[in-house]
Amino acid sequence: MRRFGSREALVVRHQQLRYTFEEFDDAVDLLARGLLRRGIEVGDRVGVWSPNCAEWVLLQYATAKTGAILVNVNPAYRTSEVEYALTQSGCRLLVSAPSFKTSDYRAMLTEVAPPTLEETVFLGSEPWAELSSPGKVSAGDLATRQRSLDPGQPINLQYTSGTTGFPKGATLSHRNILNNGFFVGEWCRYTEQDRVCVPVPFYHCFGMVLGNLACTSHGATIVVPGPAFEAGAVLAAVEAERCTSLYGVPTMFIAELEALDAAAVDLGSLRTGIMAGAPCPVETMKRVMSDMHMTEVTICYGMTETSPVSTQTRVDDDLDKRVATVGRTHPHVETKIVDPETGATVPRGVSGEVCTRGYSVMIGYWNDPQRTAESIDAGGWMHTGDRGTMDADGYVSIVGRIKDMIIRGGENVYPREIEEYLLTHPEIVDAQVVGVPDARFGEQVMAWIIARPGSSLDAEGVREFCRGRIAHYKVPAHVAFIDEFPMTVTGKVQKYKLREMGTQEVPGTRH
Repeated sequence: MRRFGSREALVVRHQQLRYTFEEFDDAVDLLARGLLRRGIEVGDRVGVWSPNCAEWVLLQYATAKTGAILVNVNPAYRTSEVEYALTQSGCRLLVSAPSFKTSDYRAMLTEVAPPTLEETVFLGSEPWAELSSPGKVSAGDLATRQRSLDPGQPINLQYTSGTTGFPKGATLSHRNILNNGFFVGEWCRYTEQDRVCVPVPFYHCFGMVLGNLACTSHGATIVVPGPAFEAGAVLAAVEAERCTSLYGVPTMFIAELEALDAAAVDLGSLRTGIMAGAPCPVETMKRVMSDMHMTEVTICYGMTETSPVSTQTRVDDDLDKRVATVGRTHPHVETKIVDPETGATVPRGVSGEVCTRGYSVMIGYWNDPQRTAESIDAGGWMHTGDRGTMDADGYVSIVGRIKDMIIRGGENVYPREIEEYLLTHPEIVDAQVVGVPDARFGEQVMAWIIARPGSSLDAEGVREFCRGRIAHYKVPAHVAFIDEFPMTVTGKVQKYKLREMGTQEVPGTRH
């Protein structure tokens, strides 16, 4: 970090904080020495429960320097969930925001009693100031600790946000996440001239790896627009800070484009960025590239368990590659598509389960060898649960989740295909398709629709739009309208919740 000296490393707009690389390095070292003074040993779990802020970033690097394992706690967790994460991880020290949105963290933590938790330090408090004080622990003591560390040691424990149920603790090493962040930055062509707007949560790999580690490994600036995503704040940050890169899931970019329509904002400094977490609608991608000037925007694909990126589009890939594929395999990583039943590798162009192998595959799920063995096979391949194809040039396309596939009367129906078609309707902002139980067909297709404000579109209008244009068995039997989808904190739609809600809906009614 000393190499970039007086260049800005971190800008946190809502806290009005700016750190040069030299100042950032000094602050990280002070906090790392404070952790040593607190008695934190190599392998101890230190949790962080907070929205995006400067302290989160400092703690990320300070724990890495001490060999502690940073436990990322989802800011949206409620009492039972945070107790589970702290207990299952064996967390010894927790750094927490006092509150966020509707969550009173301080009050919630009085209700839980994780057996290994010795202390909770709230940001902005006197104990936090003390934790950032090294006392008698010298820079030499920290250097000695650092020399004892190994790249293969666990450094991060991430509880997968879960679109399908209870979280698992993916355990990631120095080698896992540092290398992944570096290669992401390489494929975005980052240099010390870049300023990267990161509105995605640090709690997730998207923020802390693709954001923080990709930036610091290239001398680029991390720009934090706010504690959580808000489209207007993102646009303001890009304009004011002259950001060259912007991150987000497609729903974030859709919201930013709507905000851009309502306000004149200069986004001319943008050139690249990352869209990940979900497929991007074609029209959204076109507008991101034109209206937001992100001609070099890239698509990333992966999962928490793979640190997270396995494939990425290049900055010069054409539009079709950015919306129809998730790019090609990253350096030092392997990808194969297998038959989910037999495990045999399938021919190019044939769909199957996407599997990944390489440095990026997690150490395993924390204290859960059974679920680790269910996900990582004897050959070291991580089974993603995603259904995809690979073309002759190595581009991977994701067509859905293995478990998301709808089987309607013996016909295999892939939700992604229907969603892409529905998004061509001018009055549909977003669409999610799930299977719901049906006495006759086993499963039926249900579409959840977010309509444009003022739209008069109804369920029959949606079905009429589909009839004769997609196969009859793909036409949604049930259509429901909704203001927003249930989401994970990382912006992924929780389809299992939509399925649950679908079983309780009166089909075909607008609400």
